Amino acid sequence: MQLAIENSIIHQFYSHDDQIGLRLAPEPLSDDEQLHELLEELTTVYTSKPAKGYASFLTEADEAEEVSDFPVLLKQWQAQELEFVELSQQAAKLLLEQLQNYQMLEAGFLLVTRYQHLSTDYLLVAFLPVKVGVTINPNLAVDRSSQLDISKVQLAARIDLTEWQTDPESQRYISFIKGRAGRKVSDFFLDFLGCTERLDAKSQTKRLVDAVTEFGKQAELPPEQRQSLNAVAYEYCDQQWKQGEDVKVKDLSEHFSQAQPTERSFEEFTQALSQEDKPALDESFPTD
Repeated sequence: MQLAIENSIIHQFYSHDDQIGLRLAPEPLSDDEQLHELLEELTTVYTSKPAKGYASFLTEADEAEEVSDFPVLLKQWQAQELEFVELSQQAAKLLLEQLQNYQMLEAGFLLVTRYQHLSTDYLLVAFLPVKVGVTINPNLAVDRSSQLDISKVQLAARIDLTEWQTDPESQRYISFIKGRAGRKVSDFFLDFLGCTERLDAKSQTKRLVDAVTEFGKQAELPPEQRQSLNAVAYEYCDQQWKQGEDVKVKDLSEHFSQAQPTERSFEEFTQALSQEDKPALDESFPTD
């Protein structure tokens, strides 16, 4: 994965005497090989997380009681009214407030990175946990040591800056890790970012599964041909998920037509569902 890193910085959160503290970095990280290795590992872990939510910033229409200043800071940074370091420091202070509000004593590091991938501009905000282990020091004695536990990242969000700027009405320019326990683990992280979940990828995926099943029945395909369609759907969706790309109903329909031609295409079938007042599939959506 080739990432063009524009800016990157890390701030530290530590716990002491049942209090959470913050140590701010004064300058960005050097763009070196170690940083690229860290970000490539983190983006790989992030992409492979099976349960992600999709969100956008809160608006007046949401009628939220309290809204984080993070979107305001982001706009100021985009307008070059804030430097990247100041943006990240102010963001870290907002996260500290949320940790205190939720009475969480999480020790770790806040990573804020702006990077480009495939001509898209992203801002990745992630809370990196640490794990304690043992190592052998130069004197061949056993020492305790701590290191980042990237595989256990549960608090991370990626803002598609390109989509946010070109289509501010979009409902899904922010993606975030939902965690194994659903949204609860990420509630305070969304509050910190000032956004709310808009698109339920799990629900859309369930509709897709049901639609493929019903499509095979209505086409009166024998069991082995229905199983073939299921296999085609799984292979396509799995490929899109691994690449971090959306499932497109039109593309899946073309795959079905090549594998098992039917009188009516899958795309036409899903369009008919919406006309029958049944739950419709979006034309394009991320799978869960």
